[in-house]
Amino acid sequence: MPQHKSSSGTTARSATINSVSIAQALVVAKYLSFRGAASALGIRQSAVSRRVRALEDELGVSLFERHRTGVRVTDAGARFLQQAREALAQLDHASKIAGVAGRGVTGQLRIGILSSMGAGFLRELIQAYSERHPDVAIEIVEAASMGHISLIRKRRLDVAFVADASEATDCDAAPLWSERLFVVLPQDHPLCGRKAVEWQALRNEHFIIRESNCSPALCERVIKHLSDRTRTPSVQKAEVGCETVMHLVAMGRGVTLTSEATIATSFPEVVFRPISGGDAILQFSAIWWPGNDNPALRRFLSLARALAKAKRHHPNGTTPRNSTGAVSARGISVAFLAALARGLGLSS
Repeated sequence: MPQHKSSSGTTARSATINSVSIAQALVVAKYLSFRGAASALGIRQSAVSRRVRALEDELGVSLFERHRTGVRVTDAGARFLQQAREALAQLDHASKIAGVAGRGVTGQLRIGILSSMGAGFLRELIQAYSERHPDVAIEIVEAASMGHISLIRKRRLDVAFVADASEATDCDAAPLWSERLFVVLPQDHPLCGRKAVEWQALRNEHFIIRESNCSPALCERVIKHLSDRTRTPSVQKAEVGCETVMHLVAMGRGVTLTSEATIATSFPEVVFRPISGGDAILQFSAIWWPGNDNPALRRFLSLARALAKAKRHHPNGTTPRNSTGAVSARGISVAFLAALARGLGLSS
């Protein structure tokens, strides 16, 4: 067997022989003729012959015995071509899987949320993404805003939706949608008779704010609008879920604030009323780590931006359809072929 020198010339030559050479050798083996293979492939016979001869030279074995009437596959060639055929099939399968994962069609996406998924933008986004990419596993994590930012930095979340992105200056962020701020009252509260409630009307109320909802920006709003020189607002931060807070409000233990998406869910013995006046809108943004190369994340962010744009221009518009790219083929390096030949005992 010819000794292969480790040189730039050999490397450059090896790089030119790929899966095309193997595919053509397989066609030659099928027709037992270079002429028949060339005719089937629609190329010149000399081109097929050169590629197969170059492959044989690189492997150091003869795949075919040439005769005037055609060719015969050698014993070594039969063993190699059988394994090469299987290797090509496996490589094609692996290439398709890699391409699918690279397009974000499969994989995992970890999402941190603050806002309710009862209705609104966030629900539509996750539902639309799930329909387009059913093979992507989605993990939802509900935590405080600062907790989400910490998880993004630790790469334990791919993306988080927060109402205050000012604390995530080292993250990438994209403002996507806004929701009106609502106060949640016990059903027998005097303010239930109003269509909307001003900040000043809440100055004497005790607020129960979920820890996960109490972003610095929201807490600053409460303090700003409900404080004066003689008093500060009564705010209790509770590490409980949304349902528990609603029950506490229903029991008359206080009132709470929530976003517009929450009112789509029915809770007993409580009433939702929009906040009127200034600072009554929550702006939600997506944040993610700049170095996160998860293809599923890229697809998700692209869909989120498209949906946000559609909502701005057409509030009742539909989510844009997502397109998928083609899977590109990958060649087989001669280093792989040589290793395969040695493994088959075709060279010594």
